[in-house]
Amino acid sequence: MLLKDRVAIVTGSSSGIGRGIALEFAREGARVVVADIREDPRRGIYHETDVSTTTVEEIEKLGAAGLFIHTDVSDADQLQHLVNETITWQGQLDILVNNAGINPPGTTESTTMEQWEQVIGVNLRSVFVATKFAAPHLKKSACGRIIQISSVNAFGGGGGPAYAAAKAAVVNMVHDQALDLGPENITVNAICPGYIETAIQNVMTPEAIQASRDATPLPRLGTPRDVGRLAVFLASDDAAWLTGDAIVLDGGMIARVCV
Repeated sequence: MLLKDRVAIVTGSSSGIGRGIALEFAREGARVVVADIREDPRRGIYHETDVSTTTVEEIEKLGAAGLFIHTDVSDADQLQHLVNETITWQGQLDILVNNAGINPPGTTESTTMEQWEQVIGVNLRSVFVATKFAAPHLKKSACGRIIQISSVNAFGGGGGPAYAAAKAAVVNMVHDQALDLGPENITVNAICPGYIETAIQNVMTPEAIQASRDATPLPRLGTPRDVGRLAVFLASDDAAWLTGDAIVLDGGMIARVCV
């Protein structure tokens, strides 16, 4: 097992990408804290239509240990509580995955100031705060790993002004944190997914989903497990000398040059 006896926090892991990461970590022997604003998984219109069990239930089916901690990542006090409770539960922290995110549709004109602050608070500020609180414990680990979930929208428009800005900022934050924490033997990397089949895609139309499929060179869209397997690699000893990188996982979507 690649992550045997390691302890991980995965935010936003009741559903979608976070759930996929949490389950793959558990499959590789990690003990996983599921941090989310709700415990029940979200069901999608197009994807994840039949999900019913909680992530912790699925972790336990794999023979691993899991703990759900209710967490609103936009609240710094709750993030501090999350880290404290993890240490109380297992006495260590080896892996932090900042995955929680929101993406309300909107344009520059239609996005309200409240929506802007909400997206920046969840998608950017929480990444900094959780990393800040986790760092002292990760320094004590022999294999400290931080994985920030960004997006292909970090490299171009789409998703709304706050979403694209936050995801781009996360990538640059990874560069800075890699420099900052590297001397402590902590790696910091970002995963930048393309279209992943999760309930968050409920805002899409069938036509938009087909357009994403047509724009993806590989003959399918991505799944939470795809992201989970990449996260396992980044959290494992195999990636011990990989840091400060932003890995695009999109089936080749942004490889195309448009002329």
